[in-house]
Formats: sequence, structure tokens, C-alpha cells
Amino acid sequence: MPGFVHKPEAVQVPGLVHLHTGKVRELYQNTAGELVMVASDRTSAFDWVLPTEIPDKGRILTQLSLWWFDLLADLVPNHLISTEVPEGAPADWAGRVMVCRSLRMIPVEAVARGYLTGSGLAEYAESQTVCGVALPPGLVDGSELPGPVFTPATKAAVGEHDENVTYEEVAREVGVETAAQLRQATLAVYTRGRDIARQRGLILADTKFEFGYDDQENLVIADEVLTPDSSRYWPADQWEPGHPQPSFDKQFIRDWLTSDASGWDRSSDEPPPPLPEEIVAQSRARYVEAYERLTGNTWS
Repeated sequence: MPGFVHKPEAVQVPGLVHLHTGKVRELYQNTAGELVMVASDRTSAFDWVLPTEIPDKGRILTQLSLWWFDLLADLVPNHLISTEVPEGAPADWAGRVMVCRSLRMIPVEAVARGYLTGSGLAEYAESQTVCGVALPPGLVDGSELPGPVFTPATKAAVGEHDENVTYEEVAREVGVETAAQLRQATLAVYTRGRDIARQRGLILADTKFEFGYDDQENLVIADEVLTPDSSRYWPADQWEPGHPQPSFDKQFIRDWLTSDASGWDRSSDEPPPPLPEEIVAQSRARYVEAYERLTGNTWS
């Protein structure tokens, strides 16, 4: 079963208990019971965590999430407490740390789509629906939808696929009220992100969020938000429905892995090979460009 090509040893820090190694993040708990999330430079594709890291990726994802949290605060609260690096932690944790409130997480990937591509396109080709939502005929890869749609998925463990589900299935799983809150918050945040990205010459095609409840039963957005790892961004001036769009997400890496150049057979049980230096450099450049285009700040 896919998973980590080489699972890393978690760094041990005095006063922190290591809880979980994710595809990108290490999760710890401090003595106050707060969660300490550390974003690594790991990258994943086709349910494999690859053996090659992308320099600065974890810092970029963290700083972009922090930027978005500020812009979304009036729509939904987030779990961030501070970005202080815990005492005794490695120096390279700087810029990668989020100290967060512990939440009762909702076991649903809250996905919003404004454009048709990816798994949504595959489902549309079969049934003219996405997660049970009926869509107009004649749409192609990259088509803009009449309006953004909530297309949830189940949350999968590392090495397993998220599975698209209907809104009705979510309501049965988490309750009608929670499902309604999830849909409303997801579409509100997506719409804000789409509009801001559009002002910066980017199309936010789709994105996914994670939500949980705090001690007062408030719905809170968690993890990362509107980054190139959780979202599909396209350059607006190159948008041309009818084929895959150039993007700032991991599609670039996926394309290399499935090309003859990689020599990798995705259908085999063999793990993916290391990424060549030029693919690593070009991938890093795309993360940097996404950060700079969205925030207007120069990455350093």
C-alpha cells in the first residue's frame, strides 16, 4: 500500500509530545495541551510521500496560511494561537510553526469547486454530477461552473485515497446542522479566496479545508488554508477550457512522475523515484511565485 517512501524520524523536543507524522506536517502537543504543527518540506503525489523534499516549501505553506487567516477572520475563526518556536526546537523550525488550539475535528474534507477538473471531471464524465450535484451539459476540463459547489470527501489516512461523497452522506455522518455549517463556511471562504486570487491574476479552481469545533462549539478552520498544496491555482491569462491548465499545485510533479522520463510505473507496487534537481527547482519556483503573486510580498 502506498505511503512514505522513507518515513522520517520525528524530532524530539523537550516539553513536546510527538503525536503524528502526516504527509507534510509533524504534530506535537505542548504541556499546555496546545497543538504544535510544524510544516516540513515533504511533498506527496499519488498517495506516496516522495523521497525528495522541496526547499522552503514548509515555510511558504505556513506563511501563506497565516496571510489568509488574517483575510478570512471575519468569515470564520481559525485555530492559531501563536507562531512562537518552542524552546529547544531546531533552528530550522522558524517560520514553519503554528501553535494551535486543540479542536474536535470533523471527519470530512470540505471541498469547494468553482471549475471542473480532477476527480470532479472524471465523475462528471460518467454521471454529469459531482458528489451528487447535477451540473449543466457540455462542460469540459477547466470549465467554470455556474456557481461554486460544495463537494465533500472522506478524510483518508496517509497512503489512502480521499473518497468523494454526497452532501446527504455527510449529513448522515456528522448531522444535518454540522453539514449545513460546513457547506456554508466552505463556500464563503472559497468565494473570498476566489475573489482575492482573481484580483491578482489567478484562478482558484478548487480547494479543500478542515474544520473542527472548539470548546464553545464554534466552527473553526484548521490546518492550512488556500495554499498550493490544498488548492488548485491557475494563471488567469492562460486559462483555456478543454484541456488541463498550467497550475501552481503539485500537478507539475505528478506530470513528471507519469512521464517516460521518470521510468516509474504508477500501477506497480514500487515507490516513486527521487525527483531530479531541475524538477525540484521548478517546483520550488512555483510555490514561491504563488506566494508572491497572492501576497504581493517578495519571498526571502
